[in-house]
Amino acid sequence: MEADVVVVGAGLAGLVATAELADRGKRVVLVDQEGEQSLGGQAFWSFGGLFLVDSPEQRRMGIKDSLELATQDWMGSAQFDRDEDFWPRKWAEAYLHFAAGEKRAWLHEQGHRLFPVVGWAERGDGRADGHGNSVPRFHITWGTGPGLVEPFERRVRAAVASGRVTLAFRHRVDELMVTAGAVTGIRGRLLAPDGVGRGRPSSREEVGDFEITAQAVIVTSGGIGGDHDLVRQAWPERLGTPPARMVAGVPAHVDGRMLGITQAAGGHVINPDRMWHYTEGLRNWDPVWDNHGIRVLPGPSSLWLDARGRRFPAPYFPGFDTLGTLGHIMRSGHDYSWFVLTQRIIEKEFALSGSEQNPDLTGKDVRQVLGRVRKGAPGPVEAFKRHGEDFVVADTLDKLVRGMNALTGDDLLDVESVRRTVVARDNEIDNDFSKDAQITAIHGARNYRGDKLIRVASPHKLLDPKAGPLIAVRLNILTRKTLGGLETDLAGRVLRPGGEPLPGVYAAGEVSGFGGGGMHGYNSLEGTFLGGCLFSGRTAGRAVAAAL
Repeated sequence: MEADVVVVGAGLAGLVATAELADRGKRVVLVDQEGEQSLGGQAFWSFGGLFLVDSPEQRRMGIKDSLELATQDWMGSAQFDRDEDFWPRKWAEAYLHFAAGEKRAWLHEQGHRLFPVVGWAERGDGRADGHGNSVPRFHITWGTGPGLVEPFERRVRAAVASGRVTLAFRHRVDELMVTAGAVTGIRGRLLAPDGVGRGRPSSREEVGDFEITAQAVIVTSGGIGGDHDLVRQAWPERLGTPPARMVAGVPAHVDGRMLGITQAAGGHVINPDRMWHYTEGLRNWDPVWDNHGIRVLPGPSSLWLDARGRRFPAPYFPGFDTLGTLGHIMRSGHDYSWFVLTQRIIEKEFALSGSEQNPDLTGKDVRQVLGRVRKGAPGPVEAFKRHGEDFVVADTLDKLVRGMNALTGDDLLDVESVRRTVVARDNEIDNDFSKDAQITAIHGARNYRGDKLIRVASPHKLLDPKAGPLIAVRLNILTRKTLGGLETDLAGRVLRPGGEPLPGVYAAGEVSGFGGGGMHGYNSLEGTFLGGCLFSGRTAGRAVAAAL
């Protein structure tokens, strides 16, 4: 086969790059090792959250945002401190201008729409110039992940119908072909057709070889989150001991193979120790892939305890500082922690990440969405409470702690110690002010209309029987995103270790650390992963089209 461009990876970044190339008249082969049923990759499974700055949705919610404030937050979170952060910093600056500029209008023109209430993710480490979002910026796609994938899938399928794009599924790339120092195509093995459901493990039976030559290759193959051995190998000392037990936030085919393959062709991988894994993972009671984990998107009210029942210190509250909390957990000597909460809290504050866990938003069902403001937890949350192996429900604290010890089998929790912690917290509820930093944060969150309406429960005592029953949730480490990757310049060209471009090869999405080899630095402000795929895929597609 021959083409103008080969795009390796049919996730969101690959779809965007392919659509941009096809619109500019280029002949593209879009290659993926999975079947057509997995088109859209991880974006399909996502909540569809997007980072936008000074949007109409923010302004309608009374949020005052600006490029200056967003830049302060991004740089305070990224903490760029390495020589190789030159291009990641450039990509961060470019992305911030995109998020504050044409991003929303560009998506809107393609039919993309947003849920009107803006969420407040990663509330930060408590410092104005440190990690976290100073204001709510998490914009949820109307239709969640599938709603974000749809405009680009539609554009690509139109290009397939017109003959500009060829879809080559079950093509596993094993090599970038290099001729006279330039990448001139790909080579690999054909995998046997497999109609397994989206996300489920597919056959690795090899049935033939393939070779595709092209003027350029764009690598959009994703990160390493599906290979837990690779995650542990890259695990940095600053995050403590690598967890012995993790749940998988992505399927096994998110295997990081193209990082090594591109590196073997001459590309440069930087910041491999920067990664983003969640601390609030639940083992899915109805799994799609092996060891399937679902993340709790928590409001700020649950009491967070380590495996021995010790309360987390500030600023490690639910929804505040993901990697800071991750490091705290992994330095505790255990790879899990606990939320202790009430039925009142779970009804208002528990959301589950993922398109399949939010059928009202994914299905664009207005009536179901309005049900979120009524009494009762969303159906998927209640299903996890009933069926999920990580949940304990009890009407007294003694029974709750006994259930927690029985669940883990570790017998690490002392009921009187846990009681002292809970009572001390409850004693801070009687006033609208408190020395307890978490209680103060809860009151502060409810000053934002969106949080008060659908996200943050009114402050109450955990031991108040009217708020019960009591609930404990075991939280597992959930693998998710690779923040480092192939170093690229602002055109998406993959660079060699010396800094010069490797001719013929570009990269976009997670495999490039969402741009430059790590535009997030050490931390994410959330809603930035999908946006990074959009921006880097668009950038690479347009740059390749202009260069050919």
